[in-house]
Amino acid sequence: MPLPRAGTPTTRAQAPDPSGPRRRACALLILACGLLAAATGVAEARLAVTDKLSTYRRASSAERIDLATRLAKSFSALSPRLDRDYFIRCLEETVNIGDPRDLELDAAVRLCVAAVPE
Repeated sequence: MPLPRAGTPTTRAQAPDPSGPRRRACALLILACGLLAAATGVAEARLAVTDKLSTYRRASSAERIDLATRLAKSFSALSPRLDRDYFIRCLEETVNIGDPRDLELDAAVRLCVAAVPE
């Protein structure tokens, strides 16, 4: 095994990685896609039972129907009368009559479930 000559480096200098800029571009693309997905998720926020009644008042008809449909699927085992139309009607009456203040939708849902006609 030959010995290195005096004054010469014993390790080779590595060539720059040509995929470095490509990796940075890929990382930036992944970050941008993640931010876009997060922003889209916020735009498609749904009404939840933890929302305030004032939020329900400002919600679109489609959002209200979506909430009523989800509630009907959840409570249909208790009574077949707890359908989407019942929840739409009951929540509308509950929200529009009286002063809801800072009540959450879950209180209105409990009232609707308790008041279901037998």
